Amino acid sequence: MEHLCEQLATDLDAAFESLVTALGDDVYSGLRRMHGDDAADLTQEAFIRAYRALSEYDAERIRRLQLRGWIWTIALNLGRNHVRDRSRRPQPVELHDIHQITDPEPVDEQLWQTRLARLSGAQRAAVVLRHVVGLDYSELATALGRPEGTVKADVSRGLARLRTIIEEES
Repeated sequence: MEHLCEQLATDLDAAFESLVTALGDDVYSGLRRMHGDDAADLTQEAFIRAYRALSEYDAERIRRLQLRGWIWTIALNLGRNHVRDRSRRPQPVELHDIHQITDPEPVDEQLWQTRLARLSGAQRAAVVLRHVVGLDYSELATALGRPEGTVKADVSRGLARLRTIIEEES
């Protein structure tokens, strides 16, 4: 990531595509598990905001960035804002055709969405960013804006809760 920071500091426009290529799938995957079908829009908005911010930063500040954690800070803030804004709007009522069966999302994906939804917000974010996206603990701490020990505890407690949930299903 340091090499990418150097490229961004040198020529933001030329290197930005490399940033999206390097981190886009991780951000999308993590946001998909936290926000479902809204993940594509949130991912796109995260990179738009990252580009705008980087264009305002001086080269030295870009070189010092912990890039993955910084991008995740933007993505998580957008996700929180999205949830808050959505809660202020009336929710549509889901209608079902009781006479025709349609294929739902793949069972495993839906099952994991349900399991992850049973975790607290902090635990869900920590587990997804650590074990789905692959952030290390320092990046995780940066992204979540919390001490490293706290995010380690959130991951540990989240995994323990997932084990309990899976055992209850048996």
